[in-house]
Amino acid sequence: MTTEPLRIDIISDVMCPWCIIGYRQLAKALQKTGTAHEIHWHPFELNPEMPPEGQDGFEHIAEKYGSTRAQSEESRARMTELGADLGFDFRWTEGFRMHNTFNAHQLLHWADEQGRKHDLKQAMFSAHFTDRRNLSDNAVLADIAGEIGLDRDEALAVLTDQRYAQSVRNAEKFWVQQGIQGVPALVLDRKYLVTGAQGVDNYTNILHELEQKKA
Repeated sequence: MTTEPLRIDIISDVMCPWCIIGYRQLAKALQKTGTAHEIHWHPFELNPEMPPEGQDGFEHIAEKYGSTRAQSEESRARMTELGADLGFDFRWTEGFRMHNTFNAHQLLHWADEQGRKHDLKQAMFSAHFTDRRNLSDNAVLADIAGEIGLDRDEALAVLTDQRYAQSVRNAEKFWVQQGIQGVPALVLDRKYLVTGAQGVDNYTNILHELEQKKA
């Protein structure tokens, strides 16, 4: 008897530190439980109005959430610690910037057609948080695609002609209509919504509960 793999839909943005933390926590839980699964990434823009030049990270968080510099620094330290435990390297620096991700999502859509969306998504998280590369720069995005073995010239063409712009807008709209207002948001088995980075133990418990429900 074959068990159908658990479908996991993850709605996220590559500008979101909690999205990579949450994913890494989930990955550990999946490994612990030995859950057969398939992951589907979906687009969400935290800052659709972000200008091409981006914005200083501290300034952005202060404007959006009213956080003080000290609160932001404390939050970054916590995320760095969590990331390190999960094998992800956050390298916050003075001048760390947030960027517009609409084109990044278009490139991910293109990579999905070649079965490489997951790989490109992971590469983008590292490019942004570890290497501080500008993900609103088409040349940088095309470079990242090339680095994981995708066709760099084709990646650049996709971004230049914006052929997937409407598909991405439609996907973003769909998830907002489903009530998704923040990320990370996970939909398990097409019906159970889990929001935020829950931690390895919580994800493990959730996976066990799902298994029991299915049984």
